[in-house]
Amino acid sequence: MTKGKGGRGMPMPRMNPANAQNQVAMLQQKMLEAQEALANDTIEVSAGGGAVSVVMNGKQELRALKISPEAISAGDVEMLQDMIIAAVNEAVEKSQELASRRLSTATGGLKLPGLM
Repeated sequence: MTKGKGGRGMPMPRMNPANAQNQVAMLQQKMLEAQEALANDTIEVSAGGGAVSVVMNGKQELRALKISPEAISAGDVEMLQDMIIAAVNEAVEKSQELASRRLSTATGGLKLPGLM
């Protein structure tokens, strides 16, 4: 293989270090903007016909948990716990989907290790 040639006899493109640095800086800026937006984006999920509702942001941070008085007065602690778990798990799943979409947009669909 000759120097400067690709694996199939094609010349390898020369990389301009300044251009590469600019692209990395732009990607970092887009990622920062996406992460800031995720902190403000919220998902609201309910379980048990609205007996329990959860609000979570795009960074998978629980922002609010509401339990209706009827759910408490029913006295079924196990069912209430199950509803809370179901609502939180669904909110996490939807929040991860939101983060994945937002970060994919920021990276132009580039799959980067360590990102959702």
